[in-house]
Amino acid sequence: TLAHKVAKDLGVKVKFVQVNANNRVDALNSNKVDLVLANFTVTPERKQVIDFAKPYMKVSVGVVSPKTKPITKASQLKGKNVIVTKGTTAENYFTSKQPDVNLLKFDSKTQQFNALKNGRGVALADDNSYLYAWSKDNPKYTVGIKSIGPKSYIAPAVKKGNKSLLNWTNKEIDKLTKQSFFVKDYNTQLKPYFGKEVKPSDIVLPVK
Repeated sequence: TLAHKVAKDLGVKVKFVQVNANNRVDALNSNKVDLVLANFTVTPERKQVIDFAKPYMKVSVGVVSPKTKPITKASQLKGKNVIVTKGTTAENYFTSKQPDVNLLKFDSKTQQFNALKNGRGVALADDNSYLYAWSKDNPKYTVGIKSIGPKSYIAPAVKKGNKSLLNWTNKEIDKLTKQSFFVKDYNTQLKPYFGKEVKPSDIVLPVK
């Protein structure tokens, strides 16, 4: 929805290019794409190699586990296998802040969730927003830790130095926020997948 709205306001036809979590920076730097909107979390490391526009969502790492053996606190993960996707905020968090956790790293979301279902780890860590939706579709699992580590922000990204597109995108995010585009988008696109326990204010940034 956001990509279609951005393309319409920019006056161009949108062309979607599928990217994995660990090749989004390369896709920008090789001019394969002009704008990345695929749940791109702002980090200091990424800021050094690409330019982020203003954020439109907030997110933190969550941890999902089987309801029969729920993980509800970080201490339960010590010395255990935790599943992540390569190149994600979850991988970065556990590598730097919880080195006593054994990470099993996969290339895609499909692979990581299959690994969880196959019992290869006691839990899986990813963006909490993603896990809310997945656990609603997979009711045998629960997001026992809704937030671990610092809050992060989701923002569009452009190739470093692409100031014209960056400036335009910043204005577009401001405009869409004031028009409550993201709250409406949440209610129509995400709410049905997240369930009642998640509110728009848990995900969407307020009007400044």
